[in-house]
Amino acid sequence: MPLTTEQKYWRKRVFLLTWLAYAGFYFCRKNLSVTWSSMEADLGLDNSDYASIIFVYSLIYTIGQFVNGYLSDKFGPRIIVSTGLFLAAIANIFLGLSFSVGIIIFLISLNGYGQSTGWSGLIKNMTPWYRSNERGIVMSWWSTCYVTGGFLATVFATYTAFDMDFMSELGWKRGFFFPSMVLVVIAFLYLLFTRNNPQEVNLPSILEDKYQTDSDDNQDNIKILKILIKNNALWIYSSCYFILKLTRYAFLFWLPIYLEKALNYDVNDSGYISSVYELIGFFGVILAGYSSDKLFKSKRFSTVALMMLGLAAVCLLHGTLVSFGKMGVISSIALIGIATYGPDSLICTAGAMDVGGKKGAGMAAGIINGTGSIGQMFSGFIVVAVNEAYGWDNLFNFFVILSLVGGGLAALKWNYKSPEKYIS
Repeated sequence: MPLTTEQKYWRKRVFLLTWLAYAGFYFCRKNLSVTWSSMEADLGLDNSDYASIIFVYSLIYTIGQFVNGYLSDKFGPRIIVSTGLFLAAIANIFLGLSFSVGIIIFLISLNGYGQSTGWSGLIKNMTPWYRSNERGIVMSWWSTCYVTGGFLATVFATYTAFDMDFMSELGWKRGFFFPSMVLVVIAFLYLLFTRNNPQEVNLPSILEDKYQTDSDDNQDNIKILKILIKNNALWIYSSCYFILKLTRYAFLFWLPIYLEKALNYDVNDSGYISSVYELIGFFGVILAGYSSDKLFKSKRFSTVALMMLGLAAVCLLHGTLVSFGKMGVISSIALIGIATYGPDSLICTAGAMDVGGKKGAGMAAGIINGTGSIGQMFSGFIVVAVNEAYGWDNLFNFFVILSLVGGGLAALKWNYKSPEKYIS
């Protein structure tokens, strides 16, 4: 059925606002890794404190993923995500005033819960507006929210914390204050101008499948959850995402520190060079979306398997590329970004939407992202343990092994294509 002009307008509007909302979350997520070296020196902290802070943040974020996926399906994403946006912004304002590990951990917990509303809620928000055969490509473009958001957030935090002349006496604290202001503006835009589904603006449903009635219309969410957890495709997606998110957050939180301490770049260069991970990772997201829809006919696992095997190859070559100097380092970071963000975005967007359908998209996204966040939760301790025992170089060899395991798991479902209609 062709879309009306109003339907086209509203789904573009929802696309833009949900994209902006998740990109905005990163302004209050990436600033910690950029400012940590200065915080460490100023507050008398060390890498073990950093690993503990990341663990607590990730623990709350993980729990929140499971909780907020369910809440977004039950109450609608608009109110859940809006609450999270404001909570993350407020927590970051006070993080700029922190003076001890205990206070940082408390505030990072609030930030973690606020951040946890974003992914599952926004995937839920997008699902009623786009059909299954569009999702690989549409969600690949939409997934650039966290790649672009991460890049912009890294550059913005680096500039405001270290290079900006305004309020220079505050130093690294500016890396929390100014990103918070950005997020507050985005929170108001999302709350005021988005809607949960076409019916809220008196439009007919865009999804045509007869099984795809609204989950908000007295549906039994517990029944849907039981159906979801019996689907082994959900758990293979989740296992791959565990590996990918462990790897991605190791790079997100530790890449600036690795560049400073292992390769001896200064704090400014480390911040800007590390942003290449997200900047070039953008193209991996687009590549994965078009590959899954056009080349593999919406069979997501094929693309996931190939890109995770590619990630293993690039991590294996990292030491060789580093020997070529700064351009070699940038090239390696860029390739790792492509091979990480491609399968990462595909699993947690189109994959979750396919498995969960309109009724259970929030829960499917919550389960996949929540499982991935368990990997994120332990990534800091793993980085510290491997680095202290074997050095920074062998950390990349550890990622080679993980990526091979993930690629093998995805290959088990090479020809699998998720039907939406099994949730009735």
